Amino acid sequence: MSIEASAFDLSGQSSGAPSNLPGASDSTRNAARRTRQQLHGFGFSTSKLPLGNQFSWWRDNFAPMLSLYEPDGSEHGFDGEQVIWDLGCLGFSRIRTAGLRFANPPRHVRRDPLDHWVMTLLLDGRSRTVTPTKVLDCNAGLVQLHPLGRSFEGEVTDSEMLILIVPRDFCRDAVGKLDAAEFTALDSGMGRLFADFMIGLATSLPALSAGDLWGLASATKAMITACVAPTVDHLDAAHDPIGTVLLERARRFVSANLYDPDLDAEMLRRALGISRTRLYRLFEPSGGVVNYIQHRRLVDAHAALANQSDGRRILDIAEERGFSDGSDFSRAFKRKFGYSPSEVRMRGLGEGSVKLHAEIEELDPSRRWGTLLRRLQG
Repeated sequence: MSIEASAFDLSGQSSGAPSNLPGASDSTRNAARRTRQQLHGFGFSTSKLPLGNQFSWWRDNFAPMLSLYEPDGSEHGFDGEQVIWDLGCLGFSRIRTAGLRFANPPRHVRRDPLDHWVMTLLLDGRSRTVTPTKVLDCNAGLVQLHPLGRSFEGEVTDSEMLILIVPRDFCRDAVGKLDAAEFTALDSGMGRLFADFMIGLATSLPALSAGDLWGLASATKAMITACVAPTVDHLDAAHDPIGTVLLERARRFVSANLYDPDLDAEMLRRALGISRTRLYRLFEPSGGVVNYIQHRRLVDAHAALANQSDGRRILDIAEERGFSDGSDFSRAFKRKFGYSPSEVRMRGLGEGSVKLHAEIEELDPSRRWGTLLRRLQG
């Protein structure tokens, strides 16, 4: 299976939309430019780095998502290339990598509590994923489903792959189905159709514009819902169906009460009607309830700071989200995103995926993937 147009050749340049639309106001012309602006692909390659540093940069690039283990001989160089696409509410990437081992151990899940689903299509190569309850061997041609909120380890040969990052909030109506299908290959008629969909997406992205993102998101959601319809075997193997429902209720409660200064573990426990032990187990993969609440507040603060129409002081935005000390907020914000709240403000970032491209473009290439993953978490 192959893709004729290589994503690694993308320049990431946008098309110059005409500015002389007859009979249109300035605001109409500006809106038209934003709508027609082509999407950007951002590349990262180890090829131009010093041989001894190539693997460490590749490892740092994926650190927010996975722990990568250094293969033998990497001091003589490591071959890796990635192109990422910011699709607004989804992330997409094409990756070529030399063989290596990977893991998402419990300590990694607690440190960087991302809980996206990762839909991976191997175009070439083989992979093996090992969890506490199953082993998933996969060859090229099938889409695999990995949840970042669970622990696993594995290995991949020299490979090329496509990855679709699906935030948990993106498919609220299919959360149970996706959880039931975790660590499986979508080996069905619809699953293979979804593999074709991912290949088509990879070839079409350079021609799409920001105005296409809404339709793309709707089509992707429909495809995902159709191809992960749970079988009896998948439902029987689901790790904790009741826990999945409780966790989704908990997430929605946190979102609805994000600005309440009294929001804490006890308030959430009472709302769910469960024991402290049960609550702790639900949020253990996210580093605990307090860590999860702070994470959601920081992501929400980032969105407010990036909104050009929100002219409030940084401290006011922080206080609204439970941070009474500006210094504490700045330190927590920088630990989470790698840059300060004032940097977001100074960049003049606004809403919408095209302006978010500008944020990603300004970052060191090895930090772009992690920044996109963390933003999607919100």
